[in-house]
Amino acid sequence: MARYRFLTAWLLEAPRQDCWDVLADVIDWPQWWPGVQSAEQIAPGDPRRVGSVHRVRWRARAGYSVELEFVVDEVREPVLMSGRSAGELQGTGTWRLMEHEGVTAVLYEWDVHTTPAWMNALAPVLRPVFTRSHDRVMREGGEGLARRLGVELLAAS
Repeated sequence: MARYRFLTAWLLEAPRQDCWDVLADVIDWPQWWPGVQSAEQIAPGDPRRVGSVHRVRWRARAGYSVELEFVVDEVREPVLMSGRSAGELQGTGTWRLMEHEGVTAVLYEWDVHTTPAWMNALAPVLRPVFTRSHDRVMREGGEGLARRLGVELLAAS
């Protein structure tokens, strides 16, 4: 299995709660996030979404797709949401949102390993392609979030 660790940061000229509300609505991601092909809720979890399960299919511009299910393990609205994924990408992910003077920093930490045999076999050669694909999907997510909120994306990395 090939392991990947990513840190994505978006700076948006928007209130934290507005960013949170859009990010927490996973079912709506395909409407604004170009890399998300589909998203469905498998289980709703508790009123704070702890225990909720979603299946999401991602499409990279490099021509491949990955599907995963993630379970939300912790929610501290509007500051933190974290959970674990299973499927073609297994691991953990954490969203953190911080606001200062009307600017919200959205950070996403993603620590996963791939499970498809073809991805693991080709990882020594294609790791840079997989990394660039991830970075592009995430950058497009920041741009899509800004469009959805009708605000400016000040920075994305």
